[in-house]
Amino acid sequence: MSAGEAAEPDPLRAAADVMRAVRDRCVWTQQIDHRALIPYLVEESAELIDAVEDGTRDELREELGDLLWQVLFHAEIASRDAAAPFDIDDVARGLTEKMVRRHPHVFGDAVATTPEEVLVHWNAAKAAEKHHRRSVLEGVSERMPSLALAQKLLSKASRVGIGDVGAPAAPSSQGVPVETGGDAPGLDADPLARQPGRGVPTTEAELGEALLDLVAAARENGWDAERALRERLRRLQQDIRDAEGTSEDLEG
Repeated sequence: MSAGEAAEPDPLRAAADVMRAVRDRCVWTQQIDHRALIPYLVEESAELIDAVEDGTRDELREELGDLLWQVLFHAEIASRDAAAPFDIDDVARGLTEKMVRRHPHVFGDAVATTPEEVLVHWNAAKAAEKHHRRSVLEGVSERMPSLALAQKLLSKASRVGIGDVGAPAAPSSQGVPVETGGDAPGLDADPLARQPGRGVPTTEAELGEALLDLVAAARENGWDAERALRERLRRLQQDIRDAEGTSEDLEG
């Protein structure tokens, strides 16, 4: 680059500057606060997931940009808070510091040669950062999709010594029918038993089929599948609190 040529502007800085201008000059944007942005954040996150799972490279790039815009938007709103302002530079700085701390095998002297060893370092660093927490449930969002929340809570349960929660039966070539005592004709309690040859899932695709069978079982019985899982997860959360020796409501 010659002395007379101007350096190409940083694209991320340019995006932040555009966000600031929009906030200054757009009457609709000026009325938006953090809470009002939540529906857009949910929508953009869902569209990014669609792009990852079933989209083109161009769609993925665009949706990543849309999600980045949400981050810039929240940061710009926060920068104008009278009591506790912070901006996108503070967000980026905090993220960089956290990622360096949580990767001592990359930026320090620690050694990790397997993904499991990386996870040990990550969890140790996270535990040090969150030492003030009194429950493994702190930081777990109740707004997570139910299935994702179930996986997270099962992980938390294992950390406090609760095992075999919802554990499937031993794999077999045939599902074993279980009597329900209900009135639905011809419907087994075990949805895996409803189709010949359907056993415990051994692949993610088979898991999808089994989950769909469970939802079908709920529909045929007039049950609410979402509510059923949520209620079971609430009981699991209480079991975790009891195992920790407290019944306080410690939601993160």
